[in-house]
Amino acid sequence: MPDAADHPAPDDPATDALQQVLRSMSYLMTRPSAHVWLSSRAGVSIGRSDVHLLDALARDGGSCRVGDLADRLLVEPSHVTRQVAGLQEQGLVERTPDPGDRRARNLTITPKGSDLLIQLRRIHLDDLRQALRDVDADDIDATVRVLRRLLERYAVAVRANAPAPAALPAPDAAGGTAGGPAPRG
Repeated sequence: MPDAADHPAPDDPATDALQQVLRSMSYLMTRPSAHVWLSSRAGVSIGRSDVHLLDALARDGGSCRVGDLADRLLVEPSHVTRQVAGLQEQGLVERTPDPGDRRARNLTITPKGSDLLIQLRRIHLDDLRQALRDVDADDIDATVRVLRRLLERYAVAVRANAPAPAALPAPDAAGGTAGGPAPRG
């Protein structure tokens, strides 16, 4: 029989409402059809997980080791290695020498990869601005502050329960992350 702690009673309507909104937002933002629609409007062809990888790489300064990128995305390094092969074929990333260790190689986003991300972000921001056109700027700022705090606290909980040390994407100055954690596997 499941423990009551596994299924808490909805005695906190505000938190329950927030959870429902976050689930709905996550669902909408991660739908394959949403990605296809966004990428077609941006005039690019790239997989959803490839966007997350490129975004994480760009937010790491454009270059890092496979293991560091895998930690950031909460996936195994072998997953990133397989994914990178396809991105290299498209000219979106390249392997470069690690300046701190001549034996190691870094992944580096190429100008073509950076341009692709800029185009996707521009389209996505245009859509978000359109959706928020009637929302007061103070409300948007308050939402960003609350969601950043939630992300920071939730990241601590996820790290504490992760089977291996992992780094979640930290909010950047604009409030974004590396696209959120990619699924493990």
